[in-house]
Amino acid sequence: MRRIRACGLLLFRAGPQLQFLLMKHVDRWDLPKGHVEAGESDLECALRETQEETGIDASRLTVHPEFRFETSYEVPNWRATRESAWKTVVIFLAVARHDGEIQPSEHLGHAWFPWSPPHAIQSRTIDPLLRNVERHFQDPRELQWIHDTAEVRSGN
Repeated sequence: MRRIRACGLLLFRAGPQLQFLLMKHVDRWDLPKGHVEAGESDLECALRETQEETGIDASRLTVHPEFRFETSYEVPNWRATRESAWKTVVIFLAVARHDGEIQPSEHLGHAWFPWSPPHAIQSRTIDPLLRNVERHFQDPRELQWIHDTAEVRSGN
């Protein structure tokens, strides 16, 4: 079975309410993510794909130094080949400071969703990721990291 690997970021922004970014496909919401290229680390892939799909440069992001979510599942009829593939998805947590508009290049649009667990958005990858982040945020220092990082990034 073919093995594929994709990486991306769960981007948060702090403000009056904590929010996370999702990109709109025709039939679902998803994270900015994509396939790892030869010689690329998982984090390099996540940062590159985020810039390609949102227009947000890595210099406007702070990636959590320890958070990493990984899940794997079978994708039937991968890219209409009638063959299945085993897909591994790796997601990092990041805080975005982005003064301009999101510039979707591969999606119909985007939205900043309020952080208000539990979430029911997409059962294969998004919901398990958000449940994992919710557990991660049970440590008040981790949730504070988001707010502190956003303040530092914005120069406050």
